[in-house]
Amino acid sequence: MPKQLYFWIAVFWTIIVSYLCLTSSNNIPQVSILYVDKLVHVFFHFVFTSLWILFFKTKIINSKKFSPFLTSFSLSVFFGITIEILQGFFTTTRSADIFDVFANITGASLAVLILFLYYKIKDSKNI
Repeated sequence: MPKQLYFWIAVFWTIIVSYLCLTSSNNIPQVSILYVDKLVHVFFHFVFTSLWILFFKTKIINSKKFSPFLTSFSLSVFFGITIEILQGFFTTTRSADIFDVFANITGASLAVLILFLYYKIKDSKNI
């Protein structure tokens, strides 16, 4: 798949997550599942980090093998913290939550772990 396509899919997901996290919570259906908001954060950042890993793996060809993972993880953490700050300062129906940041880091960590293991197994089969 062309690297430009990976880039645009990752950007599109970033825009979707930004919109959903910064839109009024009155516009979001209420679900009565315990900690569903934290699971949503894990999911958002799992997909976010996975998509950026796919892009950076095509972009950072001559770098160390772990660089796309570290870059994507760092981007996800920075993005998640930025969204929380924006929620705290610029929305009226949302507030910044440190536990959302922990959920974001969990999702990003899972993406890095799963994709790193996937590529490690894939690379070992190509030897």
